[in-house]
Amino acid sequence: MPSKKRIVVKIGSSLLANPDLLTPRWAFIQRLLEDITKLRNDGYEVVLCSSGAVALGLNMLNEKPETAGLRDKQAAAACGMPLLLNAYKQVAHEFGFDIAQVLVTLQDMEERKRFLNTKNTVHRLLQGDILPIVNENDSITTEEIRVGDNDRLAAKVAQMIQADHLIILTCIDGLYDKNPEEPGAKLVEEVHDVSEYIAVTEGTSSLGSGGMLTKMQAANMAQNAGCTTLIANGEHEAPVSSVLYDERPHTKCLAHTKPASAWAAWLTDRLQIAGSIVIRDELANSLSDSPEHVLHEDIKSIQGQYVKGDVIHVYDESGAEIARGMTNFSSEETMVLARHPEISPKELLGYQTGGTVISRENLIVLEDRHLLWDKPDQETMVEVSET
Repeated sequence: MPSKKRIVVKIGSSLLANPDLLTPRWAFIQRLLEDITKLRNDGYEVVLCSSGAVALGLNMLNEKPETAGLRDKQAAAACGMPLLLNAYKQVAHEFGFDIAQVLVTLQDMEERKRFLNTKNTVHRLLQGDILPIVNENDSITTEEIRVGDNDRLAAKVAQMIQADHLIILTCIDGLYDKNPEEPGAKLVEEVHDVSEYIAVTEGTSSLGSGGMLTKMQAANMAQNAGCTTLIANGEHEAPVSSVLYDERPHTKCLAHTKPASAWAAWLTDRLQIAGSIVIRDELANSLSDSPEHVLHEDIKSIQGQYVKGDVIHVYDESGAEIARGMTNFSSEETMVLARHPEISPKELLGYQTGGTVISRENLIVLEDRHLLWDKPDQETMVEVSET
């Protein structure tokens, strides 16, 4: 466990970029880094997850947020990232510390080896008293392979470094019990069960890619890893410390008192679904009592193109998600094995192997604490019985 308290701060695009001019909001960046300096002096280690690159780069391409396509946004990210980092660099220099950029992709968070490599980089920067600024590498990612929002990315970073708090700064005071524009809407000050509020979290800002839904998903991921999430309005003189020290209204999503291990948190809290399988109910019903191997003969259908080492989602025959686990085979190999249970795996695949698709030590049965994923579209499921 870290010797210092660690916090991850996520900043939305609407706070960093002027919505009309699409230029850096220097006054906000000044307040933010001044406040982070205070926290660093108070003994905190801080990691910043920053949006804003796409918004700041649109001007150079003569594009607007509401009309920009994927290629425009990729190019805008390449244009805007130097602007964003230059702004952070200049202001950080005033307060006497250095910054470092950590660009990540979905694969860096979802593949175990790359996840650990990224973790080592962030840890080394913290050891050097440098402020890591993490952002998704939007200039090279497509819609199919991107994280999609920096809220959940920040939660993965919080999980990665075993942070005590994830602070998400946005344009409102926190989570409301209904649309905050409706009369009588009340701020929810404390959340234990995130799933109770999913239905009231629709909507996104024009500059950002996430709304309150992604913030609740991020909070759930952080909760599972033993990290408390604070959601607050970023427009404040001391935007971070005033929330951390409970000096103004915000929403607090409390960490679970018995957090999952680092391995279990990484395995269960996914940013994207690589693929899924439906298993027979006989096995599904027994998993709640004790972990078991998922064998090739237990599989009824397969969805998605995945490879060995991917984490796949496991559903029962009714479509309820029950577990997540790291697969020992690709989707093609899994299908070959499942369709020919009478033939040895070695003969089918051409190399020595058993028929265990997911080993019990790499399988986590989901609990009430986890937000479940919907069953994949039936049309994309491939039945094992098909020929």
